[in-house]
Amino acid sequence: MSTDTATMNADPAVRPFHVDIGEEAIADLRRRIGAWRPPEREPVDDQSQGVQLATVQALANYWATQYDWRRCEANLNTLPQFTTSIDGLDIHFIHVRSPQQNALPLIVTHGWPGSIIEQLKIIEPLTDPTEHGGSASDAFDVVIPSLPGYGFSGKPHATGWDLDRIARAWAVLMGRLGYTRYVAQGGDWGTGVSAAMARQAPDGLLGIHVSFAQMVPLDVLGHIRNGDPAPASLSDAEKRAYGQVAFATYHRGYGIIQGTRPQTIGYSLADTPVGLAAWLLDHDATTYEHLAQLFTGQPYGAITRDDWLDNTSLYWLTNTATSAARLYWQQGVTGKNFFAAADVSLPAAVTVFPQEYVTAPRSWTEKAYHNLIYFNHAERGGHFAAWEQPQLFSEELRTAFRTLHA
Repeated sequence: MSTDTATMNADPAVRPFHVDIGEEAIADLRRRIGAWRPPEREPVDDQSQGVQLATVQALANYWATQYDWRRCEANLNTLPQFTTSIDGLDIHFIHVRSPQQNALPLIVTHGWPGSIIEQLKIIEPLTDPTEHGGSASDAFDVVIPSLPGYGFSGKPHATGWDLDRIARAWAVLMGRLGYTRYVAQGGDWGTGVSAAMARQAPDGLLGIHVSFAQMVPLDVLGHIRNGDPAPASLSDAEKRAYGQVAFATYHRGYGIIQGTRPQTIGYSLADTPVGLAAWLLDHDATTYEHLAQLFTGQPYGAITRDDWLDNTSLYWLTNTATSAARLYWQQGVTGKNFFAAADVSLPAAVTVFPQEYVTAPRSWTEKAYHNLIYFNHAERGGHFAAWEQPQLFSEELRTAFRTLHA
């Protein structure tokens, strides 16, 4: 890993950043976890009513008695971290330069309920590929920003920080770091940010890769909005995606609430860490099942229970659950459906991970990304693919962007 990143960030507007959470905040977190008041057990034997009591009890017990935030903090502080003010808001980011010459700069954007913690495991494989099964020509300089309102980035005090504005800020960031050619990657909200960057086509952006394709045709979204069954003309892959998007549209409770009442839910999320932990777990059915298993001793790819609690603790210790939730409200204000076809003409690459909660059919993807340079169904992985399968994910990015390295 390069150690001279700080000296190579010549712009004085880029300031070094060091994580230092006060001991009193950590002690308060433990006290609050220990004092949580659980509801009664759910009267069903599955997750149909939400995150199950046994899962939350196991999580809370481990979090209060064995988890160590200082380990996470120390790990973060081994990485070059910075902040810089863009459009009046402080943006936090990790910036690791490759030891290889001519590495391709890459900006990677996380989503919800994640954070920069999601991408930590891909830094080494991407910046130093010769040590991780790749060649020197596959190397990347990696920039991982915290979304506005997330983690150590500033919290917007006014509305307007939608995906398009974030995309413009990321282009400013890459320019401020001295990059004149680069690529972008994202999943979840990062998909939307990367697509917005591609539509804006700032100078230097060569192409994008997404792990959650925005590809549903507008007429198909109309059928979903009306509650219609899938049109008979759709292929089997398209019908599956139709059902997945329809389910996500009407059954993602967190998305509906954060999209309409982020302030209301925020009072609970800011007041009880165990409630916050349960809220962050309840993303989609498959992901929840895997994450819940972490607290019964079963693995979830490369994700550990400490990894998940690093992410949860970051939300708590920075008190950003509410400001992060507001991005859903902001997206709703734009009137743009997140699943709608991206309409991207810049070179784009898409990897479909089999346990993602919407799996994109190639037919729709080709129409949404007009210059599709790479499309692949990965063997493993789900919504947190970079976190869960960092080696495979890194290999996907190497392959996807290889033609743009030249």
